[in-house]
Amino acid sequence: MSDDEIILSDLSDDELVLQMHDDLYDGLREEIEEGVNILIERGWAPYDALTKALVAGMTIVGADFRDGILFVPEVLLAANAMKGGMAILKPLLIATGAPRMGKMVIGTVKGDIHDIGKNLVGMMMEGAGFEVRDLGINNSVDAYLEALEAETPDILGMSALLTTTMPYMKVVIDTLKEKGMRDDYIVMVGGAPLNEEFAKAIGADAYCRDAAVAVETAKSLVSRKHNQARA
Repeated sequence: MSDDEIILSDLSDDELVLQMHDDLYDGLREEIEEGVNILIERGWAPYDALTKALVAGMTIVGADFRDGILFVPEVLLAANAMKGGMAILKPLLIATGAPRMGKMVIGTVKGDIHDIGKNLVGMMMEGAGFEVRDLGINNSVDAYLEALEAETPDILGMSALLTTTMPYMKVVIDTLKEKGMRDDYIVMVGGAPLNEEFAKAIGADAYCRDAAVAVETAKSLVSRKHNQARA
C-alpha cells in the first residue's frame, strides 16, 4: 500500500498519531495540517494534539538528527511541517488557556550565523507551552540586554556552533552579573561544540545537548524558580 492510499480520516486516533509522526519525519506539511484538523474535529484538546502528535514526532526527528541519521535539510522540512500544525493549534492553545510554562528569549551569539538548532529549540519550546522571542543570529550583548528588558522572560537561551564564538556567551553572562541582573534569568546554552563543563565554567544554569533536552530542562528550572518565588 503506497502512502498515497492512506486516508488520514479513516485511521483510528492511535494510528493517526503514529502516521503523523511519520509524516512529520518526512516533512509533509499538508498532511500534518490535515492530521491536526482531524484530531481537533474528533474533540482532542489542542494541548494533547500538540504534545502527542507534534512534539512527540519532533522528538524523534531531533534524536535522529543528533545521531546522524537525519541531516539538516530533512530537519528543516520536518520543522516546516510542524510550523503548519502549530499555526492551526496556536490560536486554540491561547483560547483554551493551555498551560503557559513561561517565557524565553533565544538567540545565536555575536559572530555566529548558525540557527537551525536554535530554531528547533524555539519551536519545541513553543510546542511545550512557552512564549518564545527569537532574536535570530549574530547577537551582541546589547541586543540580548534590550530583549531581556523589553520581554522580562524567565529564560535566556544562547546558542553557538563555532568554537570561536562560544566564549561570547561568557561575555553576556559577565555583563548580566556586572549589572546585577544575572539572578533574574535562567541562562541555558547549547550548540554542537559545547558541553556541561563549559556551561558551568561560564556560569550558565544549564547546557542542553538538543531541543528535547532543552524543553525538559526549561520546564524543571522554571517550575523550581516559580516555587522559590512563592516560598
